[in-house]
Amino acid sequence: MTESDTVLTELSDGVLTLTLNRPEKLNAFNEAMHLALRAGVQRAHDDGAVRAVLLTGAGRGFSAGQDLGDRDPRRGEPPPDLGRTLDTFYNPTLRLIRSLAKPVVCAVNGVAAGAGANIALACDIVLAARSARFIQSFSKIGLVPDAGGSWHLVRLLGEARAKALTLMAEPLTAEKAAEWGLIWQAVEDAQLPARARAIAVSLAAGPTASLGMTKHLVQAAQSNDFDSHLDQERDCQQFAGRSADYAEGVLAFLEKRPPAFSGK
Repeated sequence: MTESDTVLTELSDGVLTLTLNRPEKLNAFNEAMHLALRAGVQRAHDDGAVRAVLLTGAGRGFSAGQDLGDRDPRRGEPPPDLGRTLDTFYNPTLRLIRSLAKPVVCAVNGVAAGAGANIALACDIVLAARSARFIQSFSKIGLVPDAGGSWHLVRLLGEARAKALTLMAEPLTAEKAAEWGLIWQAVEDAQLPARARAIAVSLAAGPTASLGMTKHLVQAAQSNDFDSHLDQERDCQQFAGRSADYAEGVLAFLEKRPPAFSGK
């Protein structure tokens, strides 16, 4: 395991685990944690040994969003340029997560508020402890949803629920989030680490290239028209059909044994 001040990283069984590590601040983001998380996701892009990512938080919460201690108006400083904050820190990391051609599993182990909730929603498979809460807390401090929140909420929940959650900033339980389709599963608190890791390890042992293309096809589906999406499926399937993993999958099926995918 390697450790920075704000994010723990560990590569094992093809899974790169990234643990937000400011538990005394409920893993609220400062500049150092932004940069450390981005470096971890960039590593997943660049390192062929990484075949899946598991993102979680240390301590009793996943992330409380932005560290507001860095925005204290009592300092008498000029108002912050939050657009620059998004362009410099949040949005590049979110784009890296969405564009990563490998699965990203998120284990929400407690409160996920503001941008912390929306970073979780950018991941591919999200599990949450039953005690976890998702809070679109922006309206409580005079802001609008960011870090992709308004984009994900509308697509996953529809306009009515997205408006209610963002305008009223009421906590959403993990069970309700799973029932509504905002996340994949709510699990018992004690089972969350093992369940999330088992999913990540299983995905890391899978056909990485085809999993990455599947992820991108699903993400593109709501913006593509049907004809262009058929073409995109064709192109991806053409590539997948020429892969070593497809040959191994067919051979394993014919030989009635589990496949041993190489990720190629």
